[in-house]
Amino acid sequence: MTCMKISKLIRDIHHWGSPVLMLPLGVMIIAGLFLMVKKDFDWIQPPTQRSAVASEGAPDRTLAELYQAAAAIETLEITAWDQFDRIDVRADRGVVKFVAPNRWEAQIDIATLDVVSLEYRRSDLIEQIHDGSFFADWVKTFIFLPAGVLLLVLWLTGIWMFFDPHIKRYQRKKRRAAAQSG
Repeated sequence: MTCMKISKLIRDIHHWGSPVLMLPLGVMIIAGLFLMVKKDFDWIQPPTQRSAVASEGAPDRTLAELYQAAAAIETLEITAWDQFDRIDVRADRGVVKFVAPNRWEAQIDIATLDVVSLEYRRSDLIEQIHDGSFFADWVKTFIFLPAGVLLLVLWLTGIWMFFDPHIKRYQRKKRRAAAQSG
């Protein structure tokens, strides 16, 4: 295959691959931008609170006590331990975050068992939109994953299209210099 045919093939791949990527890539980019700033906006992800009681050493609480405190919060809609989507112990702040499948997050003070925060957590939803699993598992596997691979191909063909004219210009200059000196 000649250099001209390779260049045309690469341009065609880049040209026709771009419209295929428009929708899934747009969704990924927008959701990714939200994820990049999730700690900066309380609307996306509630900030981690600090325990009001400064504790010396490890607290005297069991996981069962912490679970009981979280399960008592009606908003979480939890009736069993294994229903929690995530339990995040923030020992440095003296709180435990309980995230329910309905996306509500309760932060419980480890020392007092008081609820220090109860807020809706959108970051997990945005992450599911970003990776395509929000729509369906098959969308993640058969649309968003191939879109990511195609994006890699477009990135590589874009690099080729950027450097190819510079390389050709350099080769022409080199041939002219060789012809003039010979």
